[in-house]
Amino acid sequence: MEHYYTSNPQTPHDIREIVFSTGNVSLKLYTDAGVFSKNKVDYGSELLIRSLPGLSGDILDLGCGYGVIGLSIALANPETFVTMADLNHRAVDLALKNVERNHIPNASAQISDGFRQIDDRFQAIVSNPPIRAGKKVVYPLLEQSMDYLLPGGALYLVIRKKQGAKSAADKLRSVFGNCEVRNKQGGYWILESKKED
Repeated sequence: MEHYYTSNPQTPHDIREIVFSTGNVSLKLYTDAGVFSKNKVDYGSELLIRSLPGLSGDILDLGCGYGVIGLSIALANPETFVTMADLNHRAVDLALKNVERNHIPNASAQISDGFRQIDDRFQAIVSNPPIRAGKKVVYPLLEQSMDYLLPGGALYLVIRKKQGAKSAADKLRSVFGNCEVRNKQGGYWILESKKED
């Protein structure tokens, strides 16, 4: 079974278009086989989008998939520039197509395996992390995110309670010294950790 956190999915293409609307955001999105949640935007991503504060500055959507979180942030917060990054080449191609499809000038997408191809520092990092890849993959991303945040910047995550939200919150407290549960709904937790000024 091939996972969506594969670099080059071999699953045959099945491109379709879905519509996503929440708050003042409405997007038409291309999706494809071999990417996360291809038939509709997953509840966790939608809850994360709805739970974010107003953002400004440079933002990173880590593990962006076809781009719904990053594009929603860019659309709702014109004062941002959102970099979307994913190791899945198919996902990044879709995210770039979705930037064009929705005429969003303040977003771009690139290939990156975790933070490996990321050079900048960000005001916020937002992620629906690939929990199914396991703690060996996810926890280093939580640790490294500290180095890619500007002072005063924040990390925002969505994690299902039954997939380890509480232990992820404990991990974030050990890395950042703080972790707030911004929202809890439908078995999902929205976590926020701030890098001290």
